[in-house]
Amino acid sequence: MATGVIIRTTPIPVSDLFSQTVLAIIDTVNAAKGVLIQKENFKKFSTYLEILKELLEKNVDHSKSLENALQTINREIKVAKHLALECRKRNRIYILITGRKIVKLLEGSTKEIGRALSLIPLTSLDVSLDIKNQVIKLSKDMLDAVYWVTAAEDEVIKKIELGIQGRNFDRSCANQLLVHIAEAIGISPEQSELKKEFEEFKREVEDATLRKDLAEDVQMEQIITLLKKADATTSLDEKEKKYFEMRNALGRQPLEPLQSFYCPITQAVMVDPVDTTSGRTFERSAIEKCFAEGNNLCPLTMVPLNTSVIRPNKTLRESIEEWRERNNIINIVSIKPRLQSSEETEMLQSLSKLQDICTERELHREWMTMEDYIPVLVGLLSAKNREIRKHALFILFMLAKDSDDNKERISKVDNALESIVRSLARQIDEGKLALQLLLELSRSNVVRDSIGSVHGCILLLVTMLSSDDIQAAKDAQELLENLSFLDQNVIEMAKANHFKPLLQLLSSGRENVRLVMAETFSEIELTDHNKLSIVKDGALSPLLQMLSHGDLEMKKVAVKALLQLSDLPQNGLQMIKEGAVGPLFELLYRHSLSSPPLREQVAATIMHLAISTTLQEADQEQILLLESEEDIFKLFSLVSLTGPDIQRSILHTFQALCHSPNGLDIRMKLRQLSAVQVLVQLCEVDNHTIRENAVKLFHCLIEDGDKDTFLEHVGQRCIETLLRIIKTSNDVEETAAAMGIISKLPKDPQLNQWLIKAEAVQTIFSCLTDGNALHKRQVIENAVGALCRFTVSTNQEWQKIVAEAGLIPVLVHMLVSGTALTKQNAAISLKQFSESSVSLSKPMRKRGIFQCCLAAPETGCPVHLGICTVESSFCILQANALEPLVRMLGEPDLGPCEASLDALLTLIDDERLQSGSKVLAEANAIVPIIKLLSSPSEILQEKSLTALERIFRLVEFKLKYGTSAQIPLVEIAQRKNSHMKSLAARVLAQLNVLGQQSSFF
Repeated sequence: MATGVIIRTTPIPVSDLFSQTVLAIIDTVNAAKGVLIQKENFKKFSTYLEILKELLEKNVDHSKSLENALQTINREIKVAKHLALECRKRNRIYILITGRKIVKLLEGSTKEIGRALSLIPLTSLDVSLDIKNQVIKLSKDMLDAVYWVTAAEDEVIKKIELGIQGRNFDRSCANQLLVHIAEAIGISPEQSELKKEFEEFKREVEDATLRKDLAEDVQMEQIITLLKKADATTSLDEKEKKYFEMRNALGRQPLEPLQSFYCPITQAVMVDPVDTTSGRTFERSAIEKCFAEGNNLCPLTMVPLNTSVIRPNKTLRESIEEWRERNNIINIVSIKPRLQSSEETEMLQSLSKLQDICTERELHREWMTMEDYIPVLVGLLSAKNREIRKHALFILFMLAKDSDDNKERISKVDNALESIVRSLARQIDEGKLALQLLLELSRSNVVRDSIGSVHGCILLLVTMLSSDDIQAAKDAQELLENLSFLDQNVIEMAKANHFKPLLQLLSSGRENVRLVMAETFSEIELTDHNKLSIVKDGALSPLLQMLSHGDLEMKKVAVKALLQLSDLPQNGLQMIKEGAVGPLFELLYRHSLSSPPLREQVAATIMHLAISTTLQEADQEQILLLESEEDIFKLFSLVSLTGPDIQRSILHTFQALCHSPNGLDIRMKLRQLSAVQVLVQLCEVDNHTIRENAVKLFHCLIEDGDKDTFLEHVGQRCIETLLRIIKTSNDVEETAAAMGIISKLPKDPQLNQWLIKAEAVQTIFSCLTDGNALHKRQVIENAVGALCRFTVSTNQEWQKIVAEAGLIPVLVHMLVSGTALTKQNAAISLKQFSESSVSLSKPMRKRGIFQCCLAAPETGCPVHLGICTVESSFCILQANALEPLVRMLGEPDLGPCEASLDALLTLIDDERLQSGSKVLAEANAIVPIIKLLSSPSEILQEKSLTALERIFRLVEFKLKYGTSAQIPLVEIAQRKNSHMKSLAARVLAQLNVLGQQSSFF
C-alpha cells in the first residue's frame, strides 16, 4: 500500500479553499462509508471531519491567516480519501495484513489536521468565542487521537508473523489461520470462498504495479507461501503434481547426511543449528548446555565465546530439513511394499518406522495419503498380530485427524468401519486406539452417518462408558454424543441401556421425534434399575405433556411408555406426585376419545399406580390414588361397564388399594357401595382372570368387615361356586382367597349346613393333604381357619363329620409344620374337639371273675377315665397332640401360645383336675405354664394364673412347682390390676407365701 499521496498545491484563494475543503470532507466521509475492514477507525475519522465541516460552514472570517492551515487540512483530507478508496477496492486479505500501516497513515493524517487547526491565529479572527473553543477542542482531540486494529485482526497478524518465523507451520496451522482470516474479514469459511479470496490476494501481490515496497513484497510472498499450505488454497491435483515431481526425481535409497549436518558436540544430525562467535556451528541445545555448565570456550577452537550471542543458521537448517524430507519420501515409498510381507517382524519394524514418520509432520501424512496407504493400513486391521493392528489403528487415526477427505477415504475402504469396530471389543489398549479413531472419523458428517449402523458398534461403545480407563470412558461418551444426531442411533443406544440422548430428544425434540422416542421407551425391554434411572433423569415430564396433548396418537404412545415405566412401584409413586392420575382417569372415562386398546393400557397403568401406593413411602407422604368416595364409586362402576381386560385391571387396582395405608377406608367404602354383590356375581364368570381378581378382592373386603352384612349376598349358590373354585382352580392365590372367604364368612348355621352339604369338609381335607402343600402355605392357613367353624363343641354332629374325614391327625400335624396362624387355628379346633371328649368317652365296662382271669386288663384314658379314640371321642391324648401343644407354649407368637394353652386346659376342667394335672405334669407342661406368668400378654398371664390356681390345689404339684412360681407371682401381685393382683395373691396364699387375711385379697 502507498505510504502517501502527492497533492498539487497551486495557490488558491482562501474562499475557494474553504469550499474545496468542505467538498473534500464530504467525498472522504462518503468514501469511508464503504470501507469494510478498519471500518471503526474510518468511522472515528469521519466523525472528526463532520465536526470540522460544521465549523467551516459557519460564518468564519475568510482571513489570509487561515490559508496555510486550510492547505494542510485540504491535503491531509485528500490523503485520507485516497486511503479510504484504496481500502475499498483492495483485496480484504491484503487490507487485513497491512492493517497496522493503514492505522498509522490514518493516525498521521488526523494528527496533521489537528496540528494545522492548532496553528490557526484564533485571536486575530472575527469569530465567536464558542467557535474558537470548538476549534481548540477539535484540535486537541485530533492530536490525541489513537486508532487500533481490532483484537481479531491483531491476533491474525501475530499468527502470520509467528508462522513466518516458525518451523512447524503445517497444513493444519494454515487451515486454522485461513479460518481466522475469514472471521476477521467477514467472509464465509467455505472452501470456495476462501480460495476465491486467496486468488484475488495473490493476483494483487503479483501485480507488478503494486510492488513499490520491497520489504512489503517479501512479506507478502512469505504470507502466500504460508497460506498455500492450506487445503482451500491449493487443489489436491496441484499438491499431488508437486509431490510426484519431487518423488520421481529422487533415487530409491536414502541419502547419507553431509558432514556439515552433524553437531561436533553430539555427533548427531542437527535440528536447530546455531552459529557462535567463533564462526563454528553447533546444535542449539548442546551448546546452550555447555554454557549452562560454565564452559565458555568453543569446543572446536577453544577460543572464548560470547555466550549471549548465538545466531540461527537458517541456510544450514533448511538444507538439513530438505535432506530429511527427501529421505522421508524415499522411506514412505519403500515401506509400503514391505507391509505386504508375511514376516511379522519385518512388518512391525516397517510400521514402527512409518509411525515415527507420520507423527513428525502433517506433510508426511499428506504424502502417505498420496501413496495410497489407507487401504493397506485398513487391511492390516484384520491381521492376527495385535501389535500390527495397534500400529495400523494409530497411523489411521493420525491420517484421519488431518482432513475430512482422509476420514472419508478410510470409511470408503471395504469393511474398514467393521474392522475398526471389531478392535473395540479386543484388549483395552487396542480398544482405546480403535475408539479414538472412530471418534475422529465421527467428526466428519459424511462418515458419521455410517458408524452407528455397524453391527455391535453402539453396544460396545455403551459398554465402554463404564470402563475403568477414564479417557476411554470419556471418548466413548463423546463418540455417542456425535452419533446421537441420528434418531436410529439414539434408539440403538437406548436398547443398549444408554438413555441420555433419548431423554434429551424426548424433552426437546420435534413432535414427530418425541413420538418415536416415547414409542421406543414403550417397546424396549427395561430392567427395574433402568426404569428407575429413566424416571429419575426426567422422563415423566415430557411423557405427561404428551399425555395431555390434543393428538390421540401422542396420547397412545405416552400411555404405552407410562405403562412400561409404572410397573416399578417407586416410579408409580412419582407419577402420582407429578400429576399423572388426572389425565389417565380422563382417558379412561371419556369413551369418545379413547380406543379400547388405549383404555385397557390406561387401566393397566392405573393398576400399577395403585400397587405403588402399598409402599411405606406412600404412607409417609400421604400419597392417595383415589381421594373421595365419588372417585371410588366412579372407578368401581366401570367393572360392570367394560371388557374383561379393563375389569381385571380395575379389580386388581382395588385389591392393591385395599392393602395400601388407606386400605381400611377403601374397604369400608366398597362395602358401603355394595361391591360385594358385584363380586359375588363375578365369581361365577367363565373368564378365569376376572374371576380370580374378583375372588381376591372379595377376600380383602371380608377380612375386617361386619360379617353379618355379607349374609344378604352370600347364598348356597355362592358357597358352591367358592368350593368349585377351590377344587378346580390351578391358581394357588385364587384358591387361598376362596378358602379365606369361607374361613371369614359369618358362623351362621345355615351357611355351615350349605358348606357341609357341598362337601366343604372333604374339600378342606384335600387341601390339607395335597402333596404340594409346601407351595400352598396360604391355602393351608385359610383351610385350617375354615375348619374351625365345623369343630365347635356345640355341634358334635359337625365335629363327627370332621373327625371321620380324618382331619384330627392332620390338625395335630399342623401344630408342628404350619405357620403361626395355622398352628393357632389348629389348636383352637383341637381345643373345641377336646371340650366334647368328656361326654363322648365311653365308660369302662366292669369285668367278671372269669374275664379277670382270662383277659388282659382294659386301660382307659388317663384323663377322661373311659375308653377314648380319635374318631369317637376326639381325645387329644389319643391323637398324640399333647407333646406339640406343650411345645407351642414356648412359641414367640402369642396367638399360637394362647390357643395351645386353651387346648391343654381342657384337660383339667371340672372333675378332671387330678387326672389332667398328672397328665400335664408327665408331659412337662406345668413349667411352661409357669413361665407364661412373665408373658407380655395379660390374657396369657390371667389364664396361666387360673390354671395354676387349680393345679396348686393339689399338694403334690404345689410342693413340686410352687417355688419356681413364687417370683413371677409376687411381681404380678405388686404391679398388675386389682383382679390380677387378687388372683396372684390367692395362688401365693396356696403356696403359704401370703396369709389368707392378706390385704392383697
